[in-house]
Amino acid sequence: MRACRLVLLVLAVPTFALAENPPKIAPFTLPDSASKPVSPLAEKDQRALVVAFIGTECPINNAYLPRLAEMHAEFKGKGVGFVAINSNQHDTAAKVGEHAKKFAVPFPVLKDERNAVADKFGAKRTPEVFLLDATSAVRYRGRIDDQFAISIKRPAPTRRDLAEAIGELLADKPISVATTEVAGCLISRVAAPAKTEAKINYTGHVAAILERRCVECHRTGQIGPMSLRNYEDAVAWSGPIQEAVSEGRMPPWHADPKIGRFANDRRLTPDERETLLSWIEQGCAKGEGEATAKREFAEGWTIGKPDVVFTMTKPCDVPAQATRWGIPYRYFIVDTEFTEDRWIQAAQTKPGARDVVHHIIVYVIKPGERRTRSEDGIGNGFLVSYAPGDMPLVCPPGSAKKIPKGAQLLFQMHYTPNGKAQTDRSSVGLIFAKEPPKQEVNTKAIATNRFAIPPGDGNHRVESAATLREDAVLLSLSPHMHLRGKDFEYRAILPDGKTQTLLSVPKYDFNWQTTYHLEKPLSLPAGTRIECTAHFDNSDKNANNPDPKKTVRWGDQTWEEMMIGFVDYVYVGGKK
Repeated sequence: MRACRLVLLVLAVPTFALAENPPKIAPFTLPDSASKPVSPLAEKDQRALVVAFIGTECPINNAYLPRLAEMHAEFKGKGVGFVAINSNQHDTAAKVGEHAKKFAVPFPVLKDERNAVADKFGAKRTPEVFLLDATSAVRYRGRIDDQFAISIKRPAPTRRDLAEAIGELLADKPISVATTEVAGCLISRVAAPAKTEAKINYTGHVAAILERRCVECHRTGQIGPMSLRNYEDAVAWSGPIQEAVSEGRMPPWHADPKIGRFANDRRLTPDERETLLSWIEQGCAKGEGEATAKREFAEGWTIGKPDVVFTMTKPCDVPAQATRWGIPYRYFIVDTEFTEDRWIQAAQTKPGARDVVHHIIVYVIKPGERRTRSEDGIGNGFLVSYAPGDMPLVCPPGSAKKIPKGAQLLFQMHYTPNGKAQTDRSSVGLIFAKEPPKQEVNTKAIATNRFAIPPGDGNHRVESAATLREDAVLLSLSPHMHLRGKDFEYRAILPDGKTQTLLSVPKYDFNWQTTYHLEKPLSLPAGTRIECTAHFDNSDKNANNPDPKKTVRWGDQTWEEMMIGFVDYVYVGGKK
């Protein structure tokens, strides 16, 4: 039986005062991905050495690899060596080599098979860096800088911690900040013996929870950075699972639980949460027999196997860097060649180059209709969209969206470069209704583009509203803002004056946008006014704020803002 190690739920913090008594690291030798032994401390004429502990799947780790490559180029001519060490027990030497090649890591990447070197350094997370001087004394340890962390992606770091430390060391100056906290994934270490007899095991208890709550995203080709489809993967990631579940970050769900009930609520029940945490605390026992049958997924899709897939007719080259104005939206038209009206029960967009696709919106252009954009910049004919999160179209039984015969599909593409030139060909998959629906699903964007968020304002209020002209049934709600989005609320003001709060998102997360499907569709009479209220944080306390000194208005780019309350609904009288 393989056990897992109980990990501390804290950021990696130093246990010694580097400025007063910097510890020395004894020489060590590790193999690179080709099994060639490398002794980093034995390099001659080396004034300093940066040792970076990395992994292959941690998203924060991978976001920093281009930065490490840039720093290697900046300092390699000044006597500073760089080496990366992978101490994750689930990362094989072959996987380490493939990962280094993919990210074009320009310095050696070594494999620490039983995390002996990670233990020597006291490394906890990836990416965690150590700066050694010519005597192999640790002069700095911690993060590379503060640009990336959990739910944080600053436009630029506020302090280049590692670069500052290298510069001070080369100048024979004291290291001004010798230790910093690290954000990243816990290193997967060699299993430690279980301290107690396990009452909870993977096959009998944990596998079913992971299949039910996690694998829709955490499987190959999906948005989750790692797969959790078998025992070995679950054990390897038990530390991050323990941390994320304890902190309530996973599974991601941002709606206030006291308001509304939603069919796609992915929160763990108290029993599920306790089971997962107890399994890890008891040593990650595997158990006997076979685990619960795995869910069936069509490869690359969450809605099931599409009846038809439409792909952009030509690839789009995305540059490594954007101009100061960003990359303008790109538009691609695809002919459906439908010879009859088709009713769509489910639809999903799939990015071709996920790392650089910020969002996709697919519109339906009816025959004879010009490609137009409405005043608020959203456009008509909305079919389905993609953004990081959970946004496929899934219509309730008896309802569907219509694509008329001869219609075209318009792909609106927004790209955000990540330092590496890529080519994208995104797709949309459609599942047809098995029989003509009774009701047509409509999407409305309750939006306003008339706002100006003042510099430094940490709680700026913006409102929008729309009135239903006919009796309708509300199906889902999907708030949308950008990096300054703070919270969002929907309310229904009924004709008799009564108010019902439909959805409250008290902590909006631009990195995980959700369409909230009502557990029970809500009937609303004609004359109901749906109001949306959002608050924006344009202060320097918002770590994701591109520029707290700037007045912010409506715009396409991420550093601009939007305020949209999407709603899906059907008319009570049937198709319109």
